[in-house]
Amino acid sequence: MSFPPNYPNSPPTVKFTSEIWHPNVYTDGKVCISILHPPGDDPNGYELASERWSPVHTVESIVLSIISMLSSPNDESPANVEAAKEWRDHRDNFKKKVSRCVRRSQEMM
Repeated sequence: MSFPPNYPNSPPTVKFTSEIWHPNVYTDGKVCISILHPPGDDPNGYELASERWSPVHTVESIVLSIISMLSSPNDESPANVEAAKEWRDHRDNFKKKVSRCVRRSQEMM
């Protein structure tokens, strides 16, 4: 988790440092969830301002949101389109790929 100089007025960035296969995580490891998007109106019109960053969020609320995201991916607005497609269409393959990522991550320890 990296905090900008103007935190808490702007959200931190969250990035996985080991490989992860998930619809809401970019291939570079950056997490894509609404509460980490800059405050205010969504220029693309997908999110309400109330769903985006607010200074009331804490590290705890961010971590809880990430845990929720990991267990319940949002495949309607994916950061990783291939992972979202696999999540929807080939759940067994998706789970195998996630398991491989977890094993490789454990080997790094």
